[in-house]
Amino acid sequence: MGRSKETYGKKEVRKKQEKKRKDKEARKLARKENANKLDNQDMIAYVDEFGNILSEPPDISQKKEVNLEDIEISIPKGSEQNEEDLLKTGVVTFFNEQKGYGFIREQVTKQNVFVHSKDIIGKIKEGNKVIFELGTGPKGLIATGVKLSE
Repeated sequence: MGRSKETYGKKEVRKKQEKKRKDKEARKLARKENANKLDNQDMIAYVDEFGNILSEPPDISQKKEVNLEDIEISIPKGSEQNEEDLLKTGVVTFFNEQKGYGFIREQVTKQNVFVHSKDIIGKIKEGNKVIFELGTGPKGLIATGVKLSE
């Protein structure tokens, strides 16, 4: 029996597979040839004072001397802040008395801040203007010391 006729589609698939195999073999040979040529100098990168990566070392003439005492590792101490700077103003956008929580939209940043009933001085309801301090809770910012604005 003779071989069945090969269709055009089957012939194209066979050609693609053969070409793919040859390309893979060529890449493999190229990698083997270049493996011995790698130099450690090709792998070195330099960083300038602005954090940019360079291929050549920075200019030594522009090197600056730094005193070790000038380097601060800890969190810098903030200047004394007034109590008025810590107070924020906002509007109560949602408050559920039964569940004891709500949200306040801060006036300057328009950010929603969570408030719990234990942090409220007096009574508030939706639409009230309030004064509060920002704090951090387990899930983000919280409002503390919330009271009605005069």
